[in-house]
Amino acid sequence: MVSEINGKLFAEMIIQGAQNLSNHADLVDSLNVYPVPDGDTGTNMNLTMTSGREAIENNLSQHIGELGKTFSKGLLMGARGNSGVILSQIFRGFSQQLEEVERINAQQLAESFQAGVDTAYKAILKPVEGTILTVARDAGTAAQEKVKETTDCIELLTYIVEEAEKSLENTPNLLPVLKEVGVVDSGGKGLVLVYQGFLSALKGETIDSQVPKLDKDTLVNEAHDFHGVINTEDIEFGYCTEMMVRFGKEKKEFDEQTFRNDMSEFGDSLLVINDDEIVKVHVHTEKPGNVFNYGQQYGELIKLKVENMREQHREVVKKEQNNNETSNTQPTLPTEVETAVITISMGDGISELFKSMGATHVISGGQTMNPSTEDIVKVIEESKCKRAIILPNNKNIMMASEQATNIVDAEAIVVPSKSIPQGIAALFNFDESDSLKDNQDRMNETIGVVSSGAITYAVRDTKIDGIEIKKDEFMGLIEDKIVTSNSVLIDAVQSLLSAMINDESEIVTMIIGSEANESETDAIVSWIESTFEDIELDTHQGDQPVYPYLFSVE
Repeated sequence: MVSEINGKLFAEMIIQGAQNLSNHADLVDSLNVYPVPDGDTGTNMNLTMTSGREAIENNLSQHIGELGKTFSKGLLMGARGNSGVILSQIFRGFSQQLEEVERINAQQLAESFQAGVDTAYKAILKPVEGTILTVARDAGTAAQEKVKETTDCIELLTYIVEEAEKSLENTPNLLPVLKEVGVVDSGGKGLVLVYQGFLSALKGETIDSQVPKLDKDTLVNEAHDFHGVINTEDIEFGYCTEMMVRFGKEKKEFDEQTFRNDMSEFGDSLLVINDDEIVKVHVHTEKPGNVFNYGQQYGELIKLKVENMREQHREVVKKEQNNNETSNTQPTLPTEVETAVITISMGDGISELFKSMGATHVISGGQTMNPSTEDIVKVIEESKCKRAIILPNNKNIMMASEQATNIVDAEAIVVPSKSIPQGIAALFNFDESDSLKDNQDRMNETIGVVSSGAITYAVRDTKIDGIEIKKDEFMGLIEDKIVTSNSVLIDAVQSLLSAMINDESEIVTMIIGSEANESETDAIVSWIESTFEDIELDTHQGDQPVYPYLFSVE
């Protein structure tokens, strides 16, 4: 019987909870509803919990309230992915309930479980039942019931774990997609593993490590170093050129396709957005003056920008060399700016594109490894900015981004881009001279008109939304919904784009991944151009992993 928990035992509960989750992180990953190769709930929860564990291991206090604060902050800063953020919120409420106490009894333990539930539900705008939240809530309810009849913390936690396990098994009945796929909720499973570890510690049991220790520093790069990918002399088009043209009545009549075709002759990385009054252009070229002269045929040039990318590249390389001469371990600090535009990337080519379009900081991560709240906070703080705009480019990075805005001193906002194409479109509409609010409104509006698609491969057999999926087949997703699965890649692409493109579509952007095959890419381009004659196709080398092709349709 354990009637009271002291600081040493409380710390051991956290350590064992983290260890149990770490041992089974791959299992939690495998419970992802969609059979995509980057199912990462277990990885994100594990890294989040590991951050909390490390904070506890570095705190020698025996006061549970102090340990709880340390644990909560460790989780908060280390939170990755939506599951990690929710986990951090559960234990934020749990720890706040214990702030003033040095030791806890069964009643206080039960109250802390319920406080965690209350905090987590308040933090989520639209809670979904059949998820980690449901498991946490049912465990909290069980704690309130059981503590009425026992003062034994082991007996109490045993019942909490049993009811959490029952709740987990019931998640498919609350969330139909879980039942269809035949899995329980992955986040709920992760939480149960933590609670099971707590119980083992109370019983005096030790959970041994079954996996190598994760080196977080090798998983996420906080700043993209594109200078290491290319040499200065290899930059074919050296000037990043932007212009905005206000159409004039006495000027040449604007035809979008003609304009695009002509602009493409000046260089690469072409982006064109227009409405009835203006056209905005981004292009990498050797002769910016020719671009401006061409644009002036259509009206008045109202905003011009030229940056020498070769010179930028030389400065970055020079700075890194100077740093390496001083220290081989200190990374290059992010650029100090008034307004930081921070975007999450998932490939060298995409990172270069973001940089050329005005992103001041690029955090590598995206689909294959979500950055933590701390990663985002660190970039904002080291930039010494007064204002920050965060583009998550992934729905699973949204909550960590939002959490970061609540921590930093700078005025920070999140533009809720859920995909790389949405992030590109939003960034294209960033105007450094405008207020944070005006930029937010315009960028938010932009992402609402971009349809995003992706091709990846299945990691297991399953059936979802009526679609039979076989392991290793190519899947096509629109936003986060699987719409096709096929053993032949080009057939999957054709099916995906046929579902995305309609009579109002004008532009298709294709971002080519690191695993894409050149002959298949050529075949896809030929098919698009022959099938959709009125569509303008833009292609970019993104080098993103896991997803051989990303698409946007506007």
